[in-house]
Amino acid sequence: MRDIVLVTVDSLRADHVGWHGYDRNTTPNLDERAAGAETFTSAFSHACSTRPSFPSIMTSSYALEYGGFERLSPKRTTIAELLNEAGYETAGFHSNLYLSADFGYSRGFDRFFDSKSDPGALAKLRKEVKTHLDSDGALYGLLQQAFNATEKQVGIELGSAYVDAERITERALEWVRSKDNGPRFLWVHYMDVHHPYVPPEKYQERFRDHPVSDRDAVQLRRKMLESPDEITDEELGTLIDLYDAEIAYVDAEVDRLVTTLCEEWGDDPVFAFTSDHGEEFLDHDGFSHSATFYDEVLHVPLLVDDREPGSIHDDLVGLIDLSPTLARYGGAEPPENFYGTNLNDMGTNDWTRSEVISEWSDPESGDRRFSVRTSGWKYIREEDETERLYDLRADPVERKNLVDDSPEELEELRGRLQDHRQMLDETADDLGEVTMDEGVKQRLRDLGYQE
Repeated sequence: MRDIVLVTVDSLRADHVGWHGYDRNTTPNLDERAAGAETFTSAFSHACSTRPSFPSIMTSSYALEYGGFERLSPKRTTIAELLNEAGYETAGFHSNLYLSADFGYSRGFDRFFDSKSDPGALAKLRKEVKTHLDSDGALYGLLQQAFNATEKQVGIELGSAYVDAERITERALEWVRSKDNGPRFLWVHYMDVHHPYVPPEKYQERFRDHPVSDRDAVQLRRKMLESPDEITDEELGTLIDLYDAEIAYVDAEVDRLVTTLCEEWGDDPVFAFTSDHGEEFLDHDGFSHSATFYDEVLHVPLLVDDREPGSIHDDLVGLIDLSPTLARYGGAEPPENFYGTNLNDMGTNDWTRSEVISEWSDPESGDRRFSVRTSGWKYIREEDETERLYDLRADPVERKNLVDDSPEELEELRGRLQDHRQMLDETADDLGEVTMDEGVKQRLRDLGYQE
């Protein structure tokens, strides 16, 4: 059984990495690995944000199965559980609190760091304010206004919402160095490409003459989220520069992680790399990664390097196919509740993927949205029955809605979605609610989530 390393990056869109043809030098180290790996140019997320995306990555199941994505149902099987049962030592390192133990993501890991107990000194101060003062009291309100005003007006971010890439790498490598014998499974998730974009100056200098201060970057992020219509062309360019610099920073840290790991364990691990979703920069008049289902938020990079000569694959792939692939590398039989297909079956009769279905729901209202993507068409349906249909070959940027012009394609994709929704109904479950303390809620708000 071979060692397996899975690296995921938050908010990384496919068309901003080098091996997908981006003209900026964002991923030189990963490009070098991609040159000898199995790369998948048509890989898509099953959701537009972290919470509904990760069940597909880690459990090969859809976000709205088994009661939804509020937390992982016991009826799902994580790739860590599967490999752990097969004899692997397992570890996971990240700092997105929606992937914390509270939501079931620690299952199967012998060592698990989710940063919940290590939010940073200023974030701890904010937590103390939240915990020990009456939220309706005058002092609480005054201090909270001070936190928000300081970030918005001065550009100081009071308490990082995530642990930066360098420190995540160090934590992972501490575990790597402590494990002399395999087989081992390591998952590392990097948050830096998620806004706020505050990359180190040395990486900004690849893309701009004058680095942006953390203060100015935080202020610009506030404007991006709160007043997107007021973002100027120059500010849009700055945001993209910062985003690309964050990608370059993570690229360097991923290379440090994998290079050091190979030195410690031997140069034979299976290395998989992907993102949970992409990011919008006014592609469809917005920013960040809302539930729009356009390709800028669904198209993600995906590579698997098994140290054998690789190929470029254009076949349609969903991230739901990743865990079955890793399971087979680990000598484990994918369970029946894995819905994806082993990527190594591509090109054989066992490879049957003809669509990628993506989904999202509002935890408060229960409203659901879906998309069905084939190699040539995309169908998007919202809860209010708003429908959009795009011919991706003629209109790859998804501008012309053909709902009224292409009835045959519309009916076919409606039917595929209906079959999928029926499957969701058959797996419905009541998971109950997850209780989060105020410090966790605030860190999620700091990332732009509405917890």
